[in-house]
Amino acid sequence: MLPLADLRRAVKNALGFASAQSDVEEVEVFASAGANLTVRLNYTSHIPSNGVEEPKSTEGYGLGIRAAFRTPDGVKTGFGSEPTDLSLDGAAKALDKARAGAVVDAEFVSLPKLDDPIPKLAKKDAPPANYDPAVVRIGGKGLVESGWRMMDRALDSFQSSEDLLGLAGSPEKMAELGLILGGDVVMFQDRMAIASTHIPKVQSEQNTLIMSFATAMVESQASKSSGWSVVSKLADFKGEAAAEAARNAVRSIDGQRIPTGSYKVILGPQPVAEILEWVLMPGLSLDIFFAGASPFMGKLGQTVASEDFNLYDDGGNSNLPSYKAITDEGLPTGRTDLIRDGKLAGMVSDYYNYQRILNDPSGREKLGVTPSDALQAIAPRGGFRPGNGGGRDFSSSPGAIAGNLVIEGSQGHSQEELFRMVGDGVYIGRIWYTYPVNGITSGDFSGTIIGDSYLIKDGKLAAPLKPNTVRMNDNVLRVINNTLGISAQKRGTVRWSSDQVTWAPEIAVDGFDLEEISEYMEGV
Repeated sequence: MLPLADLRRAVKNALGFASAQSDVEEVEVFASAGANLTVRLNYTSHIPSNGVEEPKSTEGYGLGIRAAFRTPDGVKTGFGSEPTDLSLDGAAKALDKARAGAVVDAEFVSLPKLDDPIPKLAKKDAPPANYDPAVVRIGGKGLVESGWRMMDRALDSFQSSEDLLGLAGSPEKMAELGLILGGDVVMFQDRMAIASTHIPKVQSEQNTLIMSFATAMVESQASKSSGWSVVSKLADFKGEAAAEAARNAVRSIDGQRIPTGSYKVILGPQPVAEILEWVLMPGLSLDIFFAGASPFMGKLGQTVASEDFNLYDDGGNSNLPSYKAITDEGLPTGRTDLIRDGKLAGMVSDYYNYQRILNDPSGREKLGVTPSDALQAIAPRGGFRPGNGGGRDFSSSPGAIAGNLVIEGSQGHSQEELFRMVGDGVYIGRIWYTYPVNGITSGDFSGTIIGDSYLIKDGKLAAPLKPNTVRMNDNVLRVINNTLGISAQKRGTVRWSSDQVTWAPEIAVDGFDLEEISEYMEGV
């Protein structure tokens, strides 16, 4: 991966070149270099397999330019990028693309500035709290070894299971049960630099992130389970995700079906993160408020959830793996309270949408308060350029993107307290294909329970729930208003191909709608 110094030099030179062009009124230059290193796991006890597949990687670097141009038709704005060329020729090509695609945008105010309520940037680059040189140096051999670390942990868990030994009758016959493990280890390497007309000093940052995902099955018993982990340092990666998946697959043997109905449930961290990110978070983005499409229109400062429910984006928390000191607009990150004590407290925002809501004649109607009276609630702390598969992408324009989402309960219940609250119900541990229905505004969603789930009897885990036999059909607004309790313990949870981390607790919910899937449709 390119040295950070190369990106900084390219940004400084490109800014000087672009600023000198006679038609450029203001300009921003962003350069990034990143890599996604992936090793896949594929083990089947009863079919020949490699266990760990060959490592794969995608790498890229380049620069992107946003500019405002003076034209006979007025000021026009455009964006252009150029891959694999950080020279002045590359900058010229990117600027030409921005000029060619420039349009008149009546809602454009300016490129990002350090103005109220945005704090000044630190005099020195923030220390790379979640940057590990060992991840950058890992190479193919180290990546494969990380995959085998996961695989070994899973096989140890399978082979030491007395339950599997009892089913097989002997260690030699255990393979006939159909033990399966799939998943991957993903390592992100990110470097970026940015400067602009309004923030001429080059800002830069480098980050690393390690995510692992595993799915385990005992195929003969229709048992399926999962595990995951997220860390930023190689020394913290233990391969535990695969061992967790294997242990839980054994626990899920002899799953039962349940009928359609309304249940008290406990949503585990993965379902909480899935429902939050796919269904709730779009409605907490400032651009959706500007478009008039959020389910929370006109409710800033009003109660929208249980008073025990708190949600915030804390991208600037250096203790969390997905920490970033600066946004991809060159602005400082920080904490944005989205829902506090059940009340709508803020939105994830980038600078463009921050400015246009401030100048929107309907801004008060859309937010529920005058935008200029809510500057901290809509401050642009989330202007990032996500790449395909995660990371920072020079070829993308900034959008409103959360970094470290945190869900907290005001009371901080223990897991045992949540189970007592539910009494008889369902623990939902893993879902998939979760999506909003009837549009974002409605809050309606659907998804399938595919593993790690159990019946709850008398406040304790009872029999496992058979995978792929129950579908969720509910409403996220009703869910966050019908919470019975939220656990104090949170777990870092990442959706596949995302570098956004959600710190998700277990949440007990009353009256959660589940629909039985016909036996003829299992696995479809």
